[in-house]
Amino acid sequence: MEVCYQLPVLPLDRPVPKHVLSRRGAISFSSSSSLFGAPDPRQLSQRRGAISYDSSDQTALYIRMLGDVRVRSQVGFEPERRSSHPYLCIDFRTLHTRLGCGSTSASSDPERRVHRLLSFQRYLHSSRLLRGVPQQIPLHILDEDYTGQARCMLEKVGNWNFDIFLFDRLTNGNSLITLTFHLLNQYGLVELFQLDMVKLWRFLVMVQEDYHSDNPYHNAVHAADVTQAMYCYLREPMLAKSLTSKDILLGLLAAATHDLDHPGVNQPFLIKTDHYLATLYRNTSVLENHHWKSAVGLLRETGLFSHLPAEDRLNMERDLGSLILATDISRQNDYLSRFRLHLDQENLCMSTASHRHFVLQMALKCADICNPCRPWELSKQWSEKVTEEFFQQGDIEKKHKLEVSPLCDREMNTVGNIQIGFMTYVAEPLFAEWARFCDTRLSQTMLGHMGLNKASWGGLQQEPAPVSEEAEPSTACADKGDAATAPSDGSTATTAGGTSSKEIPQGSRES
Repeated sequence: MEVCYQLPVLPLDRPVPKHVLSRRGAISFSSSSSLFGAPDPRQLSQRRGAISYDSSDQTALYIRMLGDVRVRSQVGFEPERRSSHPYLCIDFRTLHTRLGCGSTSASSDPERRVHRLLSFQRYLHSSRLLRGVPQQIPLHILDEDYTGQARCMLEKVGNWNFDIFLFDRLTNGNSLITLTFHLLNQYGLVELFQLDMVKLWRFLVMVQEDYHSDNPYHNAVHAADVTQAMYCYLREPMLAKSLTSKDILLGLLAAATHDLDHPGVNQPFLIKTDHYLATLYRNTSVLENHHWKSAVGLLRETGLFSHLPAEDRLNMERDLGSLILATDISRQNDYLSRFRLHLDQENLCMSTASHRHFVLQMALKCADICNPCRPWELSKQWSEKVTEEFFQQGDIEKKHKLEVSPLCDREMNTVGNIQIGFMTYVAEPLFAEWARFCDTRLSQTMLGHMGLNKASWGGLQQEPAPVSEEAEPSTACADKGDAATAPSDGSTATTAGGTSSKEIPQGSRES
């Protein structure tokens, strides 16, 4: 029997049978279970990831990619847009196995709903009840204990040394949902914007599900970490006294969704493998555009802002995209130069909406790459995770005889030299300017941690790493993460995919 970690029971848009859901990449399908009984084919329509499978039509897949756009493909025909490199292709045929073969008529099955449970303990409790075994032990005690510890951590969520790894364990892998919901509620945004609690929770559940848990770095825990860092920046005096409630809502939502459905490979990889996303976004801010559109898709699917006027909804979606697009590391120098110019001229006016939005963009950029500024125990873990993700990409490229992307060859690079380069050419210039803007205890603490972490990595270097042209400091890895490098003089940076940092991606917003 397959064990599922599930979340609290929530009303869905329409009743669906209680069945085991299995996630495969961006596609999900339903399988019958002897525990829950055979599903009703007429009612089976469940969304997981970017694709929902409707068993009432065994020959159709509905692909949700651009929010309100659905592309239908018939059995035996794989869309050309997904004709990328073989290991990224998805075998659609696995979705068309008939369900409930040999079971009784679907019409005789009672209507059932999906029950999402908080933890393994509650899952066991539910299983015992379904099997008719009376509960002997109050299994919820462990859940309450862990929930209590998580609640205690949330009381200190504004501390810079917040341990997101511990918090994720205490919330049973639901750190992104729990943290984001807490922050939105703490700011009073749920009540202020009259957000439907069921829709909001469903939105956050889908956001967390659409992060790939098998990515070493770009997963839901990273999104939760960025959201926590964003909250720390929103509390800085320069922002706290100027930002509107809408600014705060957008900042937190952008942090939570900024890497949504990240495939675990960078933009140059998608371009050189002719991935459909690279074609769709014309090789420009490919991942960031996909994260943005995926977030918009979930907003529309859950109807979180459906009660707002149409113009307000579109403005929210556009501003959300502008924030997410700012995290494109290949445009680092563009944003940094503009930020430095504003600071030199002392003309940042926080009463101006466009200037506040630009500061939010810079705050999200800092939150996205703040790992070198965390205490060593946390920073080291993140450094190892992001480097492993790059090395895994390099392994795939070697396996398929592709040119290995910069910094992705585990035989030519080490965690230490990658991190030292990243701090020197990307993180330090950005956080130095942020400290000019917010000269606070937090900004100085971040610079102090980064200096210590850089020295620690230098001390761990056993011998000089092999030098290759791929790893020159002037080359950017063209994907946000802690292992990219870029020049700090404001000059144009050319990515490994051939994209200039001065190219303006779709939806970008000038201050």
